[in-house]
Order: sequence, then structure tokens, then C-alpha cells
Amino acid sequence: MLTHPTIERLVSLKLTGMARALQEHMHLPEIDSLSFEERLGLLVDRELTDRQNRRLKDRLSKAKLRQNAAIEDIDYRHSRGLDRTLFTRLASVTWISKHQNVLIIGPTGCGKTFLACALAHKACREGYSALYTRMPRLFHDLHIAKADGRYGRLLTGLARADLLVFDDWGLSRLTDEQRHDLLEILEDRHGLRSTIVASQLPVDTWHEMIGEPTLADAILDRLIHSAHKINLKGDSMRKRKRPLTDEEVSE
Repeated sequence: MLTHPTIERLVSLKLTGMARALQEHMHLPEIDSLSFEERLGLLVDRELTDRQNRRLKDRLSKAKLRQNAAIEDIDYRHSRGLDRTLFTRLASVTWISKHQNVLIIGPTGCGKTFLACALAHKACREGYSALYTRMPRLFHDLHIAKADGRYGRLLTGLARADLLVFDDWGLSRLTDEQRHDLLEILEDRHGLRSTIVASQLPVDTWHEMIGEPTLADAILDRLIHSAHKINLKGDSMRKRKRPLTDEEVSE
């Protein structure tokens, strides 16, 4: 059978990974030393890898992560109180399968968003869907969605994400509309999905920030229960201009 028609048939069957691999094999003289089963195995492996990469690319595109962050790029040298043992455990993302949450608390510039995006990126690599959002933008979108009839669909999309990232939590006191919206989101996700919250505010101030006591209790009960907490400290990492000295690295 001619190779080129075979490649065309593979493409028509949407086996593009196998098609590319077969094209590459045509230029590898040593490939003839392999058995039929070995060559077929290489083609199948390539197709599987390509499909996994396409799915990951699609998940990352839908996640809309604010930063291109990866677990491997985490800087543990900066003295910001990041517990390496805890974060390594969180990097396994087993907490997502248990529908638990993560709270990342710390001052401006200490890397909260980067850590949250790195965990979301790892979740996508492990096959979970993720969605990043800033709280001010989320509340704005929800308000607009109520006017144009998209509110229900927007809530459904938020509920379906395996991991939802709330960044810039608590920049201002919530309005009554925002409190009800937030409770709707968390109620849909409670015990079913996981959430990351990144905030400058200590957790013990969230009740006051949310406002109305009954709704605040309901919101925090769904968010804080069984949550993993990362408490950061120190100066902004954005202000660091020089590389760490050998003494700082060894600390």
C-alpha cells in the first residue's frame, strides 16, 4: 500500500498524530529494523500523546489563567513563609478529588496569584477543568448577565469547573447582590468541586468583609470547612531586584 494514501486516510479519520508519526518514519532508515508490532506501537503512542496534548491545551485555554505559572517554577528561596512540604502535597492535586479548597493569604506582591495559577495549571495537566476569575470582574459579569438573560448559564459554567480560582478576594465590602451571588456559586459547588481563594485579607476578617451575618456564616461554612491554608508574609517579590546570595539560598 502506498504511504501517502495511508496518511490521507489517517487524517480523514482524525488520527493526525499517527499521520505525522508515519511521515516522520519515512525519513528514518533505522525504522525498518523494527517489527510491525513495534512500529504500530510507536504510531499509537504518538496518537495518544497528541490527543493528551490537545486536551491539555483546550483545558488551559478555557481556564483563562492570569499567569503562565507551573509548579516546577515555584521559587522557595524567597522568605515569604511558603511551606514547601504543604505546597508539594497540594501539587499532587489529590485535594481536588476530595472536593476540598485552598486559601492563599498574604500581602500584595507575595505571589498569591502565581501560586493559585500554578495549582490550577497542574490540575489541568492532571485532567481536571479549571477556571480563573478576579472577584471584581466576576461580580460585574454576573450583574450584566442578569440583564441579558445569561445569568443561569454563567452560574452553570462556574458550577461545572472542577477547580474555580477566586483572585483578589475581599478588595471591598460585598453588596447585598454580591453576597447572594457568591452564596449561589458556592452552594452549587459545595461538596462537589474545589475552589482556590487568593486574598490579602486574613481569614478572620472575611466575615466582616462579606457583611450580613447570616449570609456570611453560610458562605464561609461552604468555603473554609476542610480548606488547606497557605499563609504568606514578607515583602513584595516584585520589588526584588537582585539575585539571592549564597547565604540567603542556604537559609
